Amino acid sequence: MVQRIIRVLPLRTIRAYSSTSTRSNNNRVQLVFDHHAPPNAETSRHRQDAPIIFMHGLFGSKKNNRSVSKVLARDLKRHVYAIDLRNHGDSPHAPRHDYVAMADDVAGFISEHGLKEPTLIGHSMGAKTAMTLALDQPSLISDIVSVDNAPIDAQLGRSFATYVRGMRKIEEARATRQAEADEILASYEPDLPIRQFLLGNMTRVPDENDSKKNVLKFRIPLDTLGKSLDHLGDFPFRDPDQNRFEKPALFVRGSKSTYVPDEAIPIIGRFFPRFSLVDVDAGHWLISEKPSDFLKGEYILFKIGSARNTDSLFLAVVEFLTPKE
Repeated sequence: MVQRIIRVLPLRTIRAYSSTSTRSNNNRVQLVFDHHAPPNAETSRHRQDAPIIFMHGLFGSKKNNRSVSKVLARDLKRHVYAIDLRNHGDSPHAPRHDYVAMADDVAGFISEHGLKEPTLIGHSMGAKTAMTLALDQPSLISDIVSVDNAPIDAQLGRSFATYVRGMRKIEEARATRQAEADEILASYEPDLPIRQFLLGNMTRVPDENDSKKNVLKFRIPLDTLGKSLDHLGDFPFRDPDQNRFEKPALFVRGSKSTYVPDEAIPIIGRFFPRFSLVDVDAGHWLISEKPSDFLKGEYILFKIGSARNTDSLFLAVVEFLTPKE
């Protein structure tokens, strides 16, 4: 299905917000990652030259983006680093969990690995992390792809707090089998794919009361993430006149999702004046729902303020990240 893409010029009618510094004073967390190399080393870039850094959403991990990362590495001949953000996957836990801290971790990852002109791709929580770093330290970044999130304050849905309660219930029950854990979680979330996504965070550990018995436990710190939910919908930047990312930015939103409402388009244009917006016929989990559309879907190009729509086509993420002659 051909969808639409919008290029928007920054508007001057949006009210200004107070400025907020995003520099973190906390220690950085050393992020764990999967490295996806292009299959043909002779024709691909060096691993430090214009790599892609892929960031997951809340309760996700680097393994969520494994298939898409391999396609990007193959088709773009660029190295892809799928990372675990703090308090997720195999990365260390830390008491602070907000976009300032997560963006600072990613800045440390770029420095640690000597990466030059990286592209940031982030979904949901990862998208706001990418936007935060791009606005805070634009010299580090070549371009960004924000998947179903916007640079606005928005309350998280109640479902995330429900997920935390369900995961805690599994730990309290000291479940030993995946089927048992799924049965408990089904009381909190009826959708099987979402339950499978959440249960992917489980690991087996010795039972505290019986060393011969292993129980299921979530590797993510449920208390820390549960406490962070109230502010994870916030965005740390307030004034687009003070912080702006003047490089290319692609915003991909699910047409069945509410995370990037039309009302957010003007403020996106203020913070990211060179942005494009793509609508994919999917919900919030659009990468897993429609991976082909996310990577190579065809979109009609629209321009705000033009007398008519143009006829040109745009091939989503792959074309956006393909160097132009």
